[in-house]
Amino acid sequence: MRHAVIAVAVPALALSLASCGTFDGSETSAKTSPTKGDDVTVGLLLPDTSTSRYDRFDYPIIKNRVAELTRHQGKVEYANAEASGDKQYAQMQKMIDDKVDVILLDAVDSHAIAYEVKKAKAAGIPVIAYDRLAEGPIDADISFDNELVGEVQARSLLKALGPGAGISTKIVMINGSPMDPNAKQFKEGALSQLKGTVTIAKSYDTADWDPQFAQTNMTDAINAIGKNNIAGVLAADDDMAGGVIKALKAQGVTSLPPVTGQDATLDAVQRIVSGEQYMSVYKSYSAEAENAAEMAITKIQGKDIEFDSLTQGKVSSPTNKDIPSQLVPVVALTKDNIKDTVIADGLYKLSDICTAKYESECAAIGLK
Repeated sequence: MRHAVIAVAVPALALSLASCGTFDGSETSAKTSPTKGDDVTVGLLLPDTSTSRYDRFDYPIIKNRVAELTRHQGKVEYANAEASGDKQYAQMQKMIDDKVDVILLDAVDSHAIAYEVKKAKAAGIPVIAYDRLAEGPIDADISFDNELVGEVQARSLLKALGPGAGISTKIVMINGSPMDPNAKQFKEGALSQLKGTVTIAKSYDTADWDPQFAQTNMTDAINAIGKNNIAGVLAADDDMAGGVIKALKAQGVTSLPPVTGQDATLDAVQRIVSGEQYMSVYKSYSAEAENAAEMAITKIQGKDIEFDSLTQGKVSSPTNKDIPSQLVPVVALTKDNIKDTVIADGLYKLSDICTAKYESECAAIGLK
């Protein structure tokens, strides 16, 4: 059965930017935005390399969009923290010292980086939270509705389990990094659907979103529960879903239970085609990355009307309230809508997915 597309509309509430306080919320930003020409430098701080999307999609998309918006005069200074909060702290300090014009920050540790956000603010450098909401005086945030992502995963898993699933049905949760605020929201969204419906026999928070740790945790779950007693696995992203599937196969499981994911990586899409992975959550990286680049450029160039139109929602962190934001839609991706999502949006070509190894499986689901 075709799964419904589940999306979040960007709220259209705020007509102007709310002032963003400093770390303790006692100060407000300047009333007028800084202005620059096209010779801008955008600092881009991404959190890790274990998540394949960052280097493959986010960085090149942002780099290309900044070039387009600045008539190829602007540039992106990029740094990846490789899952180290200390390394990202130093990288952000270097960008402040280098006097970049604006920073797009995808935080490794949203709490620890708050002091650097405050330092950037004091130096007159706007900071836009990208994909994860950091603490401190953030000027704006762009992300996905993270609780909805977890809800979509859980609803899809329950649908795969079928009407016979009940409280005696045992599942395993392989959650994301405890340092990532998004992971907490994914988990909360999933639990809102799963609690009281099935039994969560084992649940793990996975350091650094590392698929090897996910594989180890899944092996532990199999040993504790029994390989024939696990009805499904809610894995928070595709790379960890791959680790889960490796663990199941290593334990001799031939009829794999439904496994969820997130990010629509190529490997995951091919696993969905072959039936090894049940679903992923497709999030349009191009929409998020391109809009983030536009937010950065319009902010630093003082184009307040354009900036406001991109940030009509509001979010709050533990330190700051009513931060201008944009939520990008998400879609439940199964084998039924691959053509209408990742192929139609140009994320992958049919030839990328349907290699010789997957040719027959692709033909069986109408991908040809």
